[in-house]
Formats: sequence, structure tokens, C-alpha cells
Amino acid sequence: MKWHLAVPPLFALGALVAGCSLGDGTGDVRSDFLFAQECWEGAYDLHPDFFAAVPFRNALEIRIQRGGDLEDRSDGMTVLIDDVPDVRQNHLGQPVNVTLPIGVHPPGVPIGALCPADGCVESGVHVALYLLNSCHNENTVLYGLSGTVTFTQLFSGDPNEKDAAKKLTEADFDIMVGDPQLIVTSGPDKYSIPHQSHIVGRFRFFFQRGQPAQPFP
Repeated sequence: MKWHLAVPPLFALGALVAGCSLGDGTGDVRSDFLFAQECWEGAYDLHPDFFAAVPFRNALEIRIQRGGDLEDRSDGMTVLIDDVPDVRQNHLGQPVNVTLPIGVHPPGVPIGALCPADGCVESGVHVALYLLNSCHNENTVLYGLSGTVTFTQLFSGDPNEKDAAKKLTEADFDIMVGDPQLIVTSGPDKYSIPHQSHIVGRFRFFFQRGQPAQPFP
């Protein structure tokens, strides 16, 4: 089953810019029981040691990963923030809802069908957990379907930022992830996504301007 948008859509931002930050940080991404079809079923701990940020206009992509290899050979998590100024000005210290981007949907499923019962509200924060090392034969990506991310600090998005306090990103999260390609298309559970997994964690790192975080052969 193919997506109407490129898979994985949250990775697209990184291709738009020439460089990103790569800095030392701390964090964790874990689940007591993670389900990834034909790949993983049980406890999971990412043990990240690679932290990067890619600013583009008002958006910011955060990458939390085990090791610094290419994404398509690694396990990691991306957090895409659509409007950094809005989060910094209005939502620091507050839980921000995690959603699928409204335009992301499997073929045959109407746009908006995966929205909550109270309708589509673009949260501006989207998450993807990729298991492209652990599940390298399956191209497994699980998307944030619900839950929250709470930023206590967020990098300003200015690559030339001089103020150290504005280079800091710090957040914790509590979300449900799943594979929308498993969506139920008929019956009483129509448009529900089974086998969702609960993941929690945190991350903290400073933006450091440098060369692209991905190595290229």
C-alpha cells in the first residue's frame, strides 16, 4: 500500500536544506510494548546518542537517533514542528497535541477520516518513529497518532542565533504510534488503526550550526 504523500513524509524537510545542527544531548525513547508488523513485538528502548535539528523557514525538524548513520539504516524518531514562533510564544510548558498531518492518508481513505471525533485540527507537531535498522527488511515507520509533546524550551530556528538560551531544545512526550497502512476500512471499527503502541521519553540538546548531520558517501 502506497501513501498519497512520500513515505516517510516527516523526513522530507531534511532534503530542503543544506545543513543542520548536530550537537551533544541527552534523551530517551522507550516503550513497554512496541508493535511493528513482521518485525518487533515487545519492549523497546532507542538509547539515542545523536541529536540534530533542521530549521527551514518557520518549521523545525528534530531528529533523535541511535548512531549518526543515514536515516534509512538507523532507528530514531523525528519531531516536525510546523510553526516554531507559535510554539515558543504561546505553548512553552504546555502539552501540544500530536497528530498526523491532515493530508496524510492511505489510498481509498478520505482526507480527514483519521482525524479525532471532534474534527481535524492541525496541531503543528508531528512525530514518526522509524525502525530502519531493527526492521531494515520491512521499511518500518510508525507515526504519532495521538498524545502530546511538552516543550519547556525550543530553539528559535535562526541558524545564526547568538543567544545560548534560544539554542536550547528541551521536551518530554507521551504519545501513541501506529502504522496507518493497517487502517480498518469496513465494519464497526472502520477507520480505526489497530496495534497502536505507547511510547514515552524526553530530549534535551543545544543547536550547534555545522555541516549536514547525515554523512554522504
